[in-house]
Amino acid sequence: MVDGASPPCRSNPGRSIAGDARPRLRYNGRMQRGDQVTEHVDVIIIGAGLSGIGAARHLREKCPAKTFLILEGRAAIGGTWDLFRYPGVRSDSDMYTLGYRFKPWKEQKAIADGSAILAYLHETATENGLDAKIRFGHRVISASWSSPDAAWTLEIDRGPGEERVRLSCNFILSCTGYYDYSKGYTPELPGVERFGGRVVHPQFWKEDIEYEGKRVVIIGSGATAVTLLPELAKKAAHVVMLQRSPTYVVSRPAEDAIANWLRDHVPAELAYGLTRWKNVLLGMAFFQLSRRRPALAKRRLIDLVRKELGPDYDVEKHFTPAYNPWDQRVCLVPDGDFFAAIRGGKASVVTDHIEAFTATGIKLRSGEEIPADLVVTATGLELQFLSGMELTVDGRRVDPGKTMTYKAMMLCDVPNLICTFGYTNASWTLKADLTSEYVCRLLRYMTATGARKATPRRPDESVEAMPFLDFSSGYVQRAAARFPRQGSKRPWKLDQNYVLDILNLRFGDVADGTIEFDGPASP
Repeated sequence: MVDGASPPCRSNPGRSIAGDARPRLRYNGRMQRGDQVTEHVDVIIIGAGLSGIGAARHLREKCPAKTFLILEGRAAIGGTWDLFRYPGVRSDSDMYTLGYRFKPWKEQKAIADGSAILAYLHETATENGLDAKIRFGHRVISASWSSPDAAWTLEIDRGPGEERVRLSCNFILSCTGYYDYSKGYTPELPGVERFGGRVVHPQFWKEDIEYEGKRVVIIGSGATAVTLLPELAKKAAHVVMLQRSPTYVVSRPAEDAIANWLRDHVPAELAYGLTRWKNVLLGMAFFQLSRRRPALAKRRLIDLVRKELGPDYDVEKHFTPAYNPWDQRVCLVPDGDFFAAIRGGKASVVTDHIEAFTATGIKLRSGEEIPADLVVTATGLELQFLSGMELTVDGRRVDPGKTMTYKAMMLCDVPNLICTFGYTNASWTLKADLTSEYVCRLLRYMTATGARKATPRRPDESVEAMPFLDFSSGYVQRAAARFPRQGSKRPWKLDQNYVLDILNLRFGDVADGTIEFDGPASP
């Protein structure tokens, strides 16, 4: 919320910054502020990953008159797909939905390797002339909104020397995702200082990490762990996935046979569109089944694991979670490679709690000790809203954890700011694409009506605040207080439904009575 306001998300009239010695600016290209040069554009996109590159392409295509820049804190595009370099890194959903709506995925593999996804991103940026729009090594520290100027001023650390610079814009489009790139999550590991081997978090995998012929223990049971296990098992002496509790794991073909057939028999764009909708609808159907008949969905998933590992494997202990499907993400493994490594004796799963590290391995609560040369802590990620950027509106600090999201992308009482969040129950890019389309519609509407700012307001006090992500995963629960809330009804409610979002974001009224537009009345 805005500090000092009560209650959350109530309308607050804008005011100028008390005691602010900065001169009020009327921006026009490059302006001089003391010894500081401020460059102004219409839109600043923060982040050059999947969302940011997609957003830039939408802007260039649908709002060609708008000037924009992409600010990327790292030295390369790709976001998650450039950061994560651990062995076997790949998508955990199909590329026909993780890929962009405007750019067909043409590779044979539907479950793609990280390098293939990165190449797809680079190709998209080059084809659309976006490379020149990216400012690398620009990490946004804060953003301050001025109502009199209808503009944001961004404080940025630039380059390895972290030179402080300022840029300004009328609209911010945040495409930073929700991972903290500077750190992963590692729980307390008793006695880890006694361990004689190496301990590494997969978010910070180094090329010098040796695992060939080594005894490897992966701590964790999520998507990263099930990705690492079959890849490390190819060269390691043995790999143990050590988990406190099981996760749902399901096998899926790495190649989509229907998609590949369609690509050979119908035009590429039509083939891509048909495959995309096929996969969207199948994913939605399984999610709805999991919500409405969780016992049936659970039984089906566990039966599939029994089919993979055989009747003698203790599926009840190692692959039967205490929660229902889609209370947390379901882990996808291509071509059953995870299960094949277990069947072949190259890997195993242990379900227990860590008592303490020893010099040669990990002692468990049951008394068993697992020998190890290398321990990989696939224990999760740290979530971070807006990449830790500090927000102020007319001099008052915004606490995101005490505000509410409008259409899961704008914050109440915060003007001209869009936050891109993908789906948790489907591919991230499906929602990111729709968000970018909505931004373009909003900008065109504001241009047509002469509006200078768009601010979501919540006049209905019956809207109840709810957690933004309805997920029981530890990484979500740890960060819940730092994230905004969703509302109990639309347009504040997060639907997690692609079809509903198409209706609301692609075709719904921009001027729906909830956004307050500052400018001439609409025609």
